[in-house]
Amino acid sequence: MWPRLVANKILKTRLGSHNFVADFPGDETSLDAPGLNDHESFNPKSLNIHHKHTYTYKVFVSTWNVGGVAPPQDLNMEDWLDACNTPCDIYVLGFQEVIPLIATNVLGRENGKTSTKWNCLIREALNKKIYRSRDGQIENEVSLFTDEDGSRWCNMAGHQESFGCIVSKQMVGILMSVWVRSELRPYITHLSVSYVGCGIMGCLGNKGSVSVRFELHEMSFCFVCTHLASGDKEGDKRHRNLNATQIFSRTIFPGGSSIDLPRKILDHDQVILFGDLNYRISLPEARTRLLVDKTEWNALLRNDQLRTELMDGQVFEGWHEGKINFSPTYKYYPNSDVYYGGDHQGKKDKKRHAPAWCDRIIWLGDRLKQQLYTRGEVKLSDHRPVKAIFTAQV
Repeated sequence: MWPRLVANKILKTRLGSHNFVADFPGDETSLDAPGLNDHESFNPKSLNIHHKHTYTYKVFVSTWNVGGVAPPQDLNMEDWLDACNTPCDIYVLGFQEVIPLIATNVLGRENGKTSTKWNCLIREALNKKIYRSRDGQIENEVSLFTDEDGSRWCNMAGHQESFGCIVSKQMVGILMSVWVRSELRPYITHLSVSYVGCGIMGCLGNKGSVSVRFELHEMSFCFVCTHLASGDKEGDKRHRNLNATQIFSRTIFPGGSSIDLPRKILDHDQVILFGDLNYRISLPEARTRLLVDKTEWNALLRNDQLRTELMDGQVFEGWHEGKINFSPTYKYYPNSDVYYGGDHQGKKDKKRHAPAWCDRIIWLGDRLKQQLYTRGEVKLSDHRPVKAIFTAQV
């Protein structure tokens, strides 16, 4: 039975038989045939434009390994997205382990129930209409206010525009969900998805990536949500580097008949890669814990495996990462502020994991500027979420 399931899963992965889900008509497209993902109903390059303009957009990117825990109905995504106080034009959210990475989930049919729950929470948080009184206080989320002269009004500065999902794609435990302001959607073209499994047997989806590309006006963007090989033993770093190399080489987007479209991740104008990259700190566990307790981030980062790759390695040569001023995001006891292996509820576990910045956001592109890089404090899983906000000149 298992060999048959494995063979079937490999065959489906190679044929690219999954669909992605979107709000907008015509965006729920099969990946079976090259070119079917390219939406050419609106192509700014085809217009006779004599004067070019530069636009600046804000892009929100977030990654979170949720440890196989389904989102509770009362999970507050509004504080994390902060769409009312810091509104962005594009929201890209990546999750890892949205389902437990057990054999039946890795080899079986994909169930969209969990991704639907996450998307419902995102939709509610992005589209919640907040109305404010003149002194800026939030009075009521569903009513307009009456001014002194009897007119009803709302402060549009406190009102978030309507957002829609252009892509939601799940591969086993990896989920990528991309949302844009509805009025921006006509300027997004050549939308497509590519996914690569590089887990069990080098091809199954317990590890790997989901990538989304599109053009916004005349600039190409590629977002890559990844979950790389785990482990803090000798050789595990090389395994992570191999995963990244496979993702870059095996991710292929369809070309276009009327325009020369980038087909590989690194060919795009702007690239943001994020996820549970699983890189660790190359120090003894006791030393790592001591430096974490002292919040000596620079000493830890000098021994951080990803930082080493960014500076001296070949896999991520030329990539950028913002300044880290937050605690390592892994590994916690769920619903706790205690790192795994520490003193939790009066006892210490024999199994220990040194803290590490496993959850990261890095980028390529000379028109991206990072405005924010921080972590959240939601205690749902053994990881903390990380988010970044970029400005992109288009």
